[in-house]
Amino acid sequence: MTVIRLLVRTLIFLGSAALGLVVAAQLLDDVEVTASGFITVVLIYAVIQSIISPFLARFAAKNATAFLGGVGLVATFVALVAATALGDSLTITGGVVTWISATVIVWLVTALATLLLPFALLKAGVESARERRPG
Repeated sequence: MTVIRLLVRTLIFLGSAALGLVVAAQLLDDVEVTASGFITVVLIYAVIQSIISPFLARFAAKNATAFLGGVGLVATFVALVAATALGDSLTITGGVVTWISATVIVWLVTALATLLLPFALLKAGVESARERRPG
């Protein structure tokens, strides 16, 4: 994998994490992300998510293959707990329903954005190249 490709994948993942957190904060009254600490929250969430996901996937594959589909949700929940605990820029004050809702929203938006952002970037790159081409 080239350095450029790794950088693009990292930026896409960070962008999708940011989008997931923003959407959860917009949809749920008990989820708040402060503007001053937004980048820190995104970085904490993304790092924890990146570290915990492979561990959980290996554990589930080895011990409970039926749970492989839920690895992303569990990793999202753990990353949200960590991001909430490690700073004051993300607060989730609601009860169990809010935590479950935030987990599902962040997981779903992050998954969709990770899937769709590369296509959007590719389309923007093609359009930019067409505009620069003489003729």
